[in-house]
Amino acid sequence: METIYEARGLCKWYGRKPALNRAEFAVTGGKLVGLLGPNGSGKTTLLKISAGLLTASAGEVLIDGQHPGVKSKEITSYLPDRMALPTELRAADAVDLYADFFADFDAAKARAMLKDLHIEAGDRIGAMSKGTQEKMQLCLTMSRAAKLYLLDEPLGGVDPAARDYILQTILRNYSENAALVLSTHLIGDIEKVLDEVIFLKDGAVFRQVGVDALREETGQSVDAYFREVYKC
Repeated sequence: METIYEARGLCKWYGRKPALNRAEFAVTGGKLVGLLGPNGSGKTTLLKISAGLLTASAGEVLIDGQHPGVKSKEITSYLPDRMALPTELRAADAVDLYADFFADFDAAKARAMLKDLHIEAGDRIGAMSKGTQEKMQLCLTMSRAAKLYLLDEPLGGVDPAARDYILQTILRNYSENAALVLSTHLIGDIEKVLDEVIFLKDGAVFRQVGVDALREETGQSVDAYFREVYKC
């Protein structure tokens, strides 16, 4: 598989504080990759730079060989860590908005997923709970036929009963040739579906490794290894 998503010497500073410090990795197509690290390790900053919402201080991100911009956004489906849609919109309006913006968006698929989650077309975003808003945004994100999916904490505000459905939604709705990278603190819930993990530490890539290789090497689950590496 070809490399779809990579970082080369990626840096981002806020004043004198580095959020990313020469981060480097490469993700090939067909991989579901966990982006893991404690709070403040640079996960959200990395995804925002990749989505074209922040500018790197140094180094570069490449998506299918292109820097973040108009062309990369055509093939990247990004789920932010908080609600990014106007709260006065209704669910049906959000579907229409995505259909207008993205040529690869499947409105019928989005409506079917929203129905499965009991989100009605007339439900106003501002009246939804935080968890319901996140479910709706995930349905919209996964209804695109993208080449790269970037999901920032897709399970963060979702109740445990809905997590299995959300994971199945992710697995069923991305192309086998696409790359999917998701950040999460709920490692135990998602490690069963991951192919690889990228560990961030102090803004740098501490390690990138296949999940099976990590378990074989350490005799630990990804969750247990994470707790050992990042223990206070």
